[in-house]
Amino acid sequence: MLRRVEQRPVTGSGEDPRVAELRVAVARLRRELAGHPAEFRDRAVAEDELAALDAMAVTGAPEVLRLRRSLLLIAGSIGSVSALSLAVKGLREAVDLFGEPPQR
Repeated sequence: MLRRVEQRPVTGSGEDPRVAELRVAVARLRRELAGHPAEFRDRAVAEDELAALDAMAVTGAPEVLRLRRSLLLIAGSIGSVSALSLAVKGLREAVDLFGEPPQR
């Protein structure tokens, strides 16, 4: 039986492991979305928010509220495309690593 192995980036000693995990999750969902043959109305929204998440991750200090907003928009725009559900779950888990947003 073959097992799927996720590739993890080699990180430098100074990179936050949460950021590295976020980048892996964003890259995976972007790949899977690009390879998904069906068109759906809000696909561009998901692609734009994934680009925004990637840009936040590159800075190394993403804002929790913005991460959660992007996750919500992505989940809402992808809807019930079951082929993408594992990648969306991985993204949610990566965002959860940053904790809850600060209380106002």
